[in-house]
Amino acid sequence: MARFTLPRDLYYGKNSLETLKTLKGKKAIIVVGGGSMKRFGFLDKVENYLHEAGIETRLFENVEPDPSVETVMKGAAAMREFEPDWIISIGGGSPIDAAKAMWVFYEYPDCTFEQLITPFSFPELRQKARFLAIPSTSGTATEVTAFSVITDYKKGIKYPLADFNITPDVAIVDPALAETMPKKLTAHTGMDALTHAIEAYVSTAASVFTDPLALKAIKMVFDYLPDSYDGDMAAREQMHYAQCLAGMAFSNALLGIVHSMAHKTGAVFSTGHIAHGCANAMYLPYVIKYNAKDERAMQRYGEIADYVGIKGNTLEEKIEALRQKIWAYNKKFDIPHDLKEYGIVEEEFKQKLPEFAKNAVADACTGSNPRAITPEQMEKLFTCCYYGTEVDF
Repeated sequence: MARFTLPRDLYYGKNSLETLKTLKGKKAIIVVGGGSMKRFGFLDKVENYLHEAGIETRLFENVEPDPSVETVMKGAAAMREFEPDWIISIGGGSPIDAAKAMWVFYEYPDCTFEQLITPFSFPELRQKARFLAIPSTSGTATEVTAFSVITDYKKGIKYPLADFNITPDVAIVDPALAETMPKKLTAHTGMDALTHAIEAYVSTAASVFTDPLALKAIKMVFDYLPDSYDGDMAAREQMHYAQCLAGMAFSNALLGIVHSMAHKTGAVFSTGHIAHGCANAMYLPYVIKYNAKDERAMQRYGEIADYVGIKGNTLEEKIEALRQKIWAYNKKFDIPHDLKEYGIVEEEFKQKLPEFAKNAVADACTGSNPRAITPEQMEKLFTCCYYGTEVDF
């Protein structure tokens, strides 16, 4: 038996934020990030609409990019004190992901973070609160997914938490929020969405329900991301919907090793953090070449190429043209071709390689990758991603 789960309600379109006026409840905690939602006036709107609905509010602010276990525990403590019946998060992937994890520890204070690392092992939620997500970036799609990524900085590891319990009850996808994204964020989140959709389509868990969502999302990203990056707000709106479709696909079809690799190298180098979408964009063409050795994956990459109008006389030519198209987008968006160009120090890369390669193989996203991978193969693949060399194994 398979399962397909989405939020019960999804409101979208300009000014769909106003839906909050009709929310039924007593108390809502609002989880936000670094201040852009406040600066652009969206947080005030959210609070005012909720007050109009007769709901008391409290803020939990300053969730950092790539939220930590510590932030999650602090937020859960604030929830236990306030006792909300709605958890509302507005912002990028980080505050929404953090709020999802807080939700678990609010309802189950004795639960440990270690218990949640095993995918699909969460206790039954909605004992105390329901969850509403409002995304401001067009990439993570955490507003419709069963995932949350939390970082353990002591170990330097990002953990993707996975359980249908944390699929939000309500998502509000209002493109007005995405209009405020800076260029670099638009590029990185857009390439994250492309990676979500491509990985979902070739995943071993892909299904008749997820395939159309993934394909449509891929085409929309290729069609609209360049103009969205250049500041076209009509394209920005379409990207906000495209990333949401990609989220619906991967939440149910799962992901692959592009994400495993990005999760395990995001916080591992002393030169600083590699933004998740940027890491995905760099690794994606190399992983396509690795996975295309699998016959089913090869066919599916070919189907993607056909659907978006990429030409080629053979399957191999189409797949190569797909990789080249991704590299061309990366170039337009100032995303480096490889980790060396990114600025990762060679000595440090070589020294840490066995450890993060092993961790990437153990990542929750590896299991649904179309082609199996060993730690040794993962080291070779990362080496190609470092030097920009061809994947020939």
